[in-house]
Amino acid sequence: MENLDIALMLMAVGMTSVFVILLIVIYLSRGLIWVVNKVAPEEAPKKKVAPAASSTDAGTLDAIKAAVDILTAGKGQVVKIEKL
Repeated sequence: MENLDIALMLMAVGMTSVFVILLIVIYLSRGLIWVVNKVAPEEAPKKKVAPAASSTDAGTLDAIKAAVDILTAGKGQVVKIEKL
């Protein structure tokens, strides 16, 4: 019975220490994220200039619209097509 008491105590100490260490890691990483965001804030994305002429012909545009209509059961809509 003495071995079982020692085993349960050892398990409780181990689980508690792991829990405390994980809490320390969580709060240190939150602090690091906060410091990095204060020191180097995220830059606003630059807007790309859209080309004036469409490079897609009418047949391709109709095929894409039909495919989107079929795949989304009429709930989808093609707003813009651009080459990546």
